[in-house]
Amino acid sequence: MSANMHEDFESILENYPVRLENFEGPLDLLLHLIRRHEVDIYDIPITAITRQYLEYIDLMTEMNLDVAGEFLVMAATLIHIKSRLLLPRADPAQEDPEEDPREALVRRLLEHQKFKAAAELLHERETLRSAQWTRPDGPIAEIAGEAPEPEVEVDLFSLISAFRNVVERAKQRPKVYLPSEQIPIEDRIEQLMARLSETEACGFEELFSDVESRAGLIVTFLAMLEMIRLKLVRVFQSGVVGPIRIYKRARPADAPKPLGDPEQKHADIVRLADEVAQAMADEAKAEAAAAANAEKDPQDPDR
Repeated sequence: MSANMHEDFESILENYPVRLENFEGPLDLLLHLIRRHEVDIYDIPITAITRQYLEYIDLMTEMNLDVAGEFLVMAATLIHIKSRLLLPRADPAQEDPEEDPREALVRRLLEHQKFKAAAELLHERETLRSAQWTRPDGPIAEIAGEAPEPEVEVDLFSLISAFRNVVERAKQRPKVYLPSEQIPIEDRIEQLMARLSETEACGFEELFSDVESRAGLIVTFLAMLEMIRLKLVRVFQSGVVGPIRIYKRARPADAPKPLGDPEQKHADIVRLADEVAQAMADEAKAEAAAAANAEKDPQDPDR
C-alpha cells in the first residue's frame, strides 16, 4: 500500500474511533505481560518488558485505540528504569546500598494486583449467584460428566495479543495482488453478526478467515471491538492461553448507542472507503502492468 493510501486509510480510522468501557490502564498491561511470560514480579526483566510494552503501544496507536497519556507516562517510566539499570551500580559494600529502581514500580503493581483480584472475586461471586439453579434429582456427576475448564471473560490486552498472532500468520501467506473491496466498519459488523446469527458462537481466528489484506484485518478487529462496546457479543477464553470464542448476546436496553448519529451510515467514512478501494485497485493494476513489462524486458535496469 502506498504512503498516500496508508494516510487515507488512517483517516478512515480517525473518523471512526473505537473505545471500550472500563479500558484497562498501564498497570493492567504490565501485569498482563508479566503473567503471560511467567516472570517473577519481584525481579522484572525490565528490558524485555519495556520492549513488549512499547510494541503494544505502537499496535494500539496503529488501530486508533484511545491511548491515554498515562500509558505514555508508564512507557517513559519503564525507559527511565531501564536506563538507571544500565548505569554503573554503587559499591555494594557501602552502608546505604542504592535502591533497586524497580522497587517503586513493583510496589504499585502489587497494590494494583491486590485490588484487581478483589474486584474479580466480587464479579465472580455475582456471576455465580446469578447462575444458581435448584439441584436436580440424581447425581450431577453422572449427568454432566467431567467439568470442562471454565471460561473467563477476555480483557483487551488478551484480544490485542491474539490479534498480533493473526497478523503474524497473515504475513506468512503468499502475496496476491487483487483489487481491494471497500470495508466500512459498519458493513463488517453486519457481516460478522450475520455469521454469529447462524452459529451463535465462533472462534476468534474464524472472524479473520475471509480476510486477505492487513487493512481488512484491522477493520475486522475494530468491528469486533465496536460489537463488544455495543454489547452485541461477549468474548470468553478457556484458561490463560486457551482459545478465545465470541458469543452472540441479547443486547440489553442500557447498551451504548453506535458512535455518531445511529440513523446515519457515516457517509464520509463510506466515501473515504470508496476512494481507498479505488486507489488500491488502481495500484494493483499498475503493479500488474509493471510486472508484465518486467517479464518482457528483464534486462531493463529501470524495472
